[in-house]
Amino acid sequence: MTEPTRTPNLENPKFGFNSFAERLNGRAAMVGLVTLLLWEYFTGEGLLHWLGLF
Repeated sequence: MTEPTRTPNLENPKFGFNSFAERLNGRAAMVGLVTLLLWEYFTGEGLLHWLGLF
């Protein structure tokens, strides 16, 4: 079986599921979770109560 002599130079996708977008979404989710936990700790009420839904 023959092997290619070189690897093609492909561009990274600009949108969709790529490593940069997944990393950014994960970091945003972590920041949001920590912010919500701190909000609940300092105010004593949860997000749904603060929004008036519960």
